[in-house]
Amino acid sequence: MAILVSKDTRLVVQGMTGRAGTFYTDQIIDYGTTVVGGVRPGRGGTRHLMLPVFDTVPKAVAETDANASLVFVPAPNAADAMIEAIEAGIGLVVCVTERVPILDMVRVRHALNGSSTRLVGPNSQGLLAPGLAKLGVMSVDDATPGPVGIVSRSASLTSEIVAQATAAGLGQSTTVGIGGDPIHGVGFVDCLRLFMDDPETGAVVLIGEIGGREEEAAAAYLAEAKPEKPVVALVAGRHAPPERRMGHAGALELFGEGGARAKGEALRAAGAHVAPDAAGIVPLLQGALKGRA
Repeated sequence: MAILVSKDTRLVVQGMTGRAGTFYTDQIIDYGTTVVGGVRPGRGGTRHLMLPVFDTVPKAVAETDANASLVFVPAPNAADAMIEAIEAGIGLVVCVTERVPILDMVRVRHALNGSSTRLVGPNSQGLLAPGLAKLGVMSVDDATPGPVGIVSRSASLTSEIVAQATAAGLGQSTTVGIGGDPIHGVGFVDCLRLFMDDPETGAVVLIGEIGGREEEAAAAYLAEAKPEKPVVALVAGRHAPPERRMGHAGALELFGEGGARAKGEALRAAGAHVAPDAAGIVPLLQGALKGRA
């Protein structure tokens, strides 16, 4: 079992006919995800990758019963694409686009209010339920089904942890990249709740980084909920200089807040097992899962 996606997920790809959309949609189809069509204004009525292309998301939904969207639209128009999917009633929208303007994301967040849509991203590698569905741009070479849920702000660290976990015989239920931008869709708390409710997930890995308040919010949730499933956390950026952006737009320690050490201490105080580095995650996972056996 997985979170956010299932065997009933029917994906439409916004921006499918572009270079990146074509390349990754082809991979997504090969992985076995059910892709029912693409959206590209002005290309409606044509076919691409042997799939129908529609001018609008509402048209795609009406003709294909799509319930998920993957956004490959360039940054200047990405917000409009997300809002179109939200207003069309798409249940899950995943946006991999980087550098979406912050004020545009304010509009997207407003559109999400009161909707039934869950947004993953932007600036996200997407999500992967091994053996079930891939909605994004991540590698699948090392992924295998299993009991470990992963939620992360870092795509590269996610790939590293997936490889290490699989090598140790620990498959994954779902990996979710929440995105590295300061304003985004689902966060750590949303994913933790979903993983705690998922009977096939036995433990959760949380990969954080400097900047923002996601890790502190996760710590507050863990302290209050006291979930039975173990959470293993890593906060990247312990040696990052303050007031300097490190990779992601949201990875910034500013005004003495958002530092890796403080985030790690908050998570540890809330009951998470905090790894000092990426190599420490799998041993902590093994010990935590053994303790539940």
